[in-house]
Amino acid sequence: MHKRHQKTLDDIFQKPDRKNIQWADFIVLLQALGAEITTSGGSMVGIRLQGRYAVFHKPHPGNEIYPSDLKRIRRFLTEAGVTASKQ
Repeated sequence: MHKRHQKTLDDIFQKPDRKNIQWADFIVLLQALGAEITTSGGSMVGIRLQGRYAVFHKPHPGNEIYPSDLKRIRRFLTEAGVTASKQ
């Protein structure tokens, strides 16, 4: 995994929760992990990874992931077998 992707992954799992994780960095990480990403009406983004599926909302007007979504993202990645220590 590229260093940029690893940093984003580490940031997602960091405690206390980070408040400055960029949505674009999250999407690039998902692509590197092989996720299937679909967009539908408005800001809804569907993500399928390792047999798991979740829908997240792209943040707006800003670009930083909402703290409430960060918890859901962390749980989604964990259920898909992705953790901060994955290389």
